[in-house]
Amino acid sequence: MDLGIRGRVALVCGASSGLGKAVATALAREGVKVAICARTAAKLEKAAEEIRRATSGEVFPVAADVSKPDEVKSLVSKAVSHFGKLEILVCNAGGPPFGQFLDHPEDAWQKAVELNLLSTVHLCREAVPHLKKVGWGRIINITSFAAKQPHEGLILSNTSRAGVLGFAKSLANELASSGILVNTVCPGAFETERHTALTQKRAAAEGISVEEVNRKRAKEIPVGRFGKPEEFGDLVAFLASECAAYITGTAIQIDGGVVRSLY
Repeated sequence: MDLGIRGRVALVCGASSGLGKAVATALAREGVKVAICARTAAKLEKAAEEIRRATSGEVFPVAADVSKPDEVKSLVSKAVSHFGKLEILVCNAGGPPFGQFLDHPEDAWQKAVELNLLSTVHLCREAVPHLKKVGWGRIINITSFAAKQPHEGLILSNTSRAGVLGFAKSLANELASSGILVNTVCPGAFETERHTALTQKRAAAEGISVEEVNRKRAKEIPVGRFGKPEEFGDLVAFLASECAAYITGTAIQIDGGVVRSLY
């Protein structure tokens, strides 16, 4: 299927590994020019080269911490200066620490909100004027299935990511008349570095092996397995495309059936 976005320009955050990298790869494969960001420059450069080799696409890496407003401003400015415009924004950041309510010190809550909610707000504030200038745009926020169905041990994520859903729905209503669509994707368990780290912590907390934790978690998923990052990338590429021109204000889980609610 031709998604109709060849030549468009995207900024994908948190793209040095995991789901962000999978999204950047999927977009580049569709002919989108992609700026990618992450905090660690060396890891980001390596990811950019791997995406170029896999897709023959144009990839522009910019090291930035999206939890810091000044760095967000510089990031968007550099992406626009390099490619001349911006049309697709993928807001993505690493998750906050695993733990129970009383495990987290006071400042952990502020950091979680800055990382997962305010980073999205700051990115949109900087990007929206550029999307409006083009008269076409896609904003896709990556949160977690926990934004819809809170998960044990992820209280920081359950709280901060849920706020993104309210922000995105409000923004979608404001921007629809400008040709800009806003959607949120809520991933479940995927085979990523964060998944591995959380599994190791759970194994240590429960006194069992990593393999046993993975077996227990896979049994909780109706399809019986963890997701592949490329499956996630394909969904985001679709939402960024012309094929998704009548979809906005949604929060779509991609979790193998974990979320049980009707909404």
